[in-house]
Amino acid sequence: MTTLISRIAGIATLALAAAPVAALVTPAHAAGHERVYVSDLNMATAAGKATFDKRVDHAVRHFCSTEANLSQRAACQTAVRDEAMAKASSNVQYASRI
Repeated sequence: MTTLISRIAGIATLALAAAPVAALVTPAHAAGHERVYVSDLNMATAAGKATFDKRVDHAVRHFCSTEANLSQRAACQTAVRDEAMAKASSNVQYASRI
């Protein structure tokens, strides 16, 4: 019985020690997300691209608004824009293959 209790205590200690480490490797915005809808846009037109840019700008402002440090905010904005452009580009390429 004593061995069982000491094993459980050892496992619990390891689990508690690992919790702060897991928090360190979790991105700050892991739970946050923004959606930029493009299904109603014609990206081949100037109006469609302008609407897409407005939607991305809105998502960038909302998603990165919690960054207090200006350089971190700029990095966040660049990353969100790049991701939105990459995903929209892949959707356009996929649609053109159909």
